[in-house]
Amino acid sequence: MEAAAATALVPPARRQVLILALLLLMAASMARPASSDGVRYDYRAYTECKPHPEPALYNGGVLRWASKITDFRTEDEGNYSPAFVLYNMSAATAYSFSCWVKIDGPDSAHVKAKILTLENAASQCIGTAIVRNDCWSFLKGGFILNSPSQTSVLYFQTASPNASTISIRSASLQPFSPDQWNQHREDRIQLIRKRFVNVHVSDGNGSRVVGANVAVHQITRDFPLGSAISKSIIGNKPYQDWFNARFNAAVFENELKWYATEPSPGKEDYAAADQLLQLVQSNDVMARGHNIFWEDPKYTPAWVKNLTGSQLKAAVAGRIESLLSRYKGDFVHWDVSNEMLHFDFYENRLGGNATADFFSTAKRADPLATLFLNDFNVVEACDDLSSSADSYVSRLRQLADAGVTFEGIGLEGHFGKPNIPYVRAVLDKLGTLRLPVWLTEIDISGAFDQRTQAAYLEEVLREGFAHPSVDGIMLWTAMGANASCYQMCLTDANFTNLPAGDVVDRLLGEWQTKEVLGATNDRGSFNFSAFLGEYRLSVTYLNRTADATFSLARSDDTKHINIRLPAPGSPAAA
Repeated sequence: MEAAAATALVPPARRQVLILALLLLMAASMARPASSDGVRYDYRAYTECKPHPEPALYNGGVLRWASKITDFRTEDEGNYSPAFVLYNMSAATAYSFSCWVKIDGPDSAHVKAKILTLENAASQCIGTAIVRNDCWSFLKGGFILNSPSQTSVLYFQTASPNASTISIRSASLQPFSPDQWNQHREDRIQLIRKRFVNVHVSDGNGSRVVGANVAVHQITRDFPLGSAISKSIIGNKPYQDWFNARFNAAVFENELKWYATEPSPGKEDYAAADQLLQLVQSNDVMARGHNIFWEDPKYTPAWVKNLTGSQLKAAVAGRIESLLSRYKGDFVHWDVSNEMLHFDFYENRLGGNATADFFSTAKRADPLATLFLNDFNVVEACDDLSSSADSYVSRLRQLADAGVTFEGIGLEGHFGKPNIPYVRAVLDKLGTLRLPVWLTEIDISGAFDQRTQAAYLEEVLREGFAHPSVDGIMLWTAMGANASCYQMCLTDANFTNLPAGDVVDRLLGEWQTKEVLGATNDRGSFNFSAFLGEYRLSVTYLNRTADATFSLARSDDTKHINIRLPAPGSPAAA
């Protein structure tokens, strides 16, 4: 792939943009494609605005020649900006893009990076940043083209017409083949989801035992991978058996939402939620609490929408007290304010501190629960500026300034066709906050056929499981009474797997260490690598046996386990 730079693209019409880009291309600098052989994915990202830009990732990648140019600037109306013209783009390649951006004009503005293929004039958003006029902001994103392109334009666009100048520095575009991208995932899984173990076996005298048989069986998985459930599972033994055979985490689809637990003032109904909680607890399944408040007025109880002032304050205080006192200690998480990046029902009526009050009250009511914000289109869509990674970070910082101590980031994940390099870039950015990130409601649009849903689901799950910032994944696949699901089902009405269910089963099998068998070497040791979780260990030599249990938690160090076999003839050796 070759690249060139265009100094500006004038906005009046897309055709004019394309013509100008091609004209500028004729006089632009050219660069040979940079090989990505051996290049590891760079997870670095930045959410703070810096006085000076950091050096380009990958030394610029295929744009490394651009480092010789200290600045790219546009002085048009702010709609279009500096651009890179790219040749011979592959449809199979994952491209990671990043740069530092600064504007003149308003204090801040959203800036998008977009890729435009000249063959079909199709434009795709590949990254966003909230950019300021007094420091440099980091934009990170990426893309995979739908079809090969001989000529494409990577350009920048701002939502603010008053941003008269956009400046770009340290631009980088790094290609990864499908094999490289997948290998990076596998490398991260080995690093963050697995751990090396060394079992040392000795006899009663402390001498090492050579040739002892070692059997290791996984009891529980450390990584939470679960699904939504609804009241349709109550009393449905086949559904319960199917669910419990797979998942170690659950979330209730609607049964904890305010409109379900208190449909009219003072008339609370927790019967369905109580039964669901009893079901998951009896099977040692962890549960997320979803949700305390939903900022979308469409899903606010009708009677609450009619309240104002002190009446509304009393109602929301009663909601938190009733819900969290009843379930104190039962839910590991609570989504406190659901979709507040898009809606503001409560803050609009109770003032800007309403959400901060919700969090502080919830923390007092259930100190052990981890409190989350939760929203959509953060990883699913680049064009939704309300929920960009920078918008999320900005909102978190506003609430932190109001005294909220944040504990978790919820990303819903209702995908159309996922842009996997963009997903990774967003997770990189949010990961800089050092907070648990959960993919809380993963599904694929029902607009796709079942096999396409399954293929896209696998990509999203693999990306989430391999990312170091993701602490858990929940599927939004609760089955209703009529065997329907919100967008994507895993099984049919008889609990026979659909293609998406097959993907989940295959990955669950791939991401656990069911059994490891072997023998100690000439040093009396047996080495292996296993997924994090709880294990049962049995060591046998001649007629002697020793059993133990151990756990593998995330660590860079090898786990060492010392086993001493009982002396011959002892009761334990029988």
